[in-house]
Parts: sequence; C-alpha cells; structure tokens
Amino acid sequence: MPVARKKRSAKPKARRKAPTNLSLNVELVRRARALQLNLSEVVETALEAAIRDREQATWLEENQQAIRDYNEFVEKHGVFGDDLRQF
Repeated sequence: MPVARKKRSAKPKARRKAPTNLSLNVELVRRARALQLNLSEVVETALEAAIRDREQATWLEENQQAIRDYNEFVEKHGVFGDDLRQF
C-alpha cells in the first residue's frame, strides 16, 4: 500500500524574529508612520544591506594579497585556454 505524503507548502518558512528595542529619531518615525512604512521591515532591509556591505569589504581586505597575486600571474601568463580561444 503506498504511503501518503504531505504536500509541501508553497509559502517559505517564516524566519524567527528577535524582539529588539531601538532608539530612532522621533521625526523620522513620525514621517515613516505617516507613509505607512513597516519600521521593522525597513530596519531589517537596511541592516541586511549594511551587513552585506561590511562583509564584502572585510572579504576584499582579507583577500587583497591573493587578488593582487592572481592578477600578477594572469598578467605574466594569461588565463588558461587563451591559446585555444577563437574570438
């Protein structure tokens, strides 16, 4: 007898949220509310962008020497397959 399987929901799982207290400029909060902006969503989106930017800058800093070494190697020797290109 075949086993019944549960249907998967098309909706992604909700991420866990951490209640957080923030101190924000009163005028900015007033204007955001007047525009019916979801403050949690706006702050989360801005925080994701700030984290991504910082992580990218850190990665570039940590890998700066390797990038320089690779670029120097390519300048001297070219890239693999250069001699096989037909364009």
